[in-house]
Amino acid sequence: MPNKDTVQLENELQDAADVKEFLSSNAQSFQCFTLAGYFNHLLDKKNLSRSQVVKDSLLGDYAYHVLAGRKKTSRENVLSIAVAMKLSPKDANRLLHYAGHGALYVRDRWDSVILFGLENRYGVAQINELLLDLDMSPLLGNVN
Repeated sequence: MPNKDTVQLENELQDAADVKEFLSSNAQSFQCFTLAGYFNHLLDKKNLSRSQVVKDSLLGDYAYHVLAGRKKTSRENVLSIAVAMKLSPKDANRLLHYAGHGALYVRDRWDSVILFGLENRYGVAQINELLLDLDMSPLLGNVN
């Protein structure tokens, strides 16, 4: 059965007696994206323009390099892109995964502010203002 949801796969894996059989029978359900591939997938899925996302991320042309997979960047910059795309927390965490960073964690104060911003569809500037008001470091300023 192709394209099983994550919960189905998790349940099958828990019940599996043989990991090779599990992998073989679910081969069509696995996703293997690069950061650039997942970014393009999200652009198509959400009908977004690359140039608008770059503009809204406030990262300038640097964002093009990140999204093309030519630059590895900070977690904050990946989150700036996620916010610019108005991603759900679930999709933002997937983007972080493909960028090689840890997921947002609600027990972390800074992460909680980002999660709140994502849930409420705040822009990068709005989240930065909120972070600064709470004496926390902003999303921007970590271009490397």
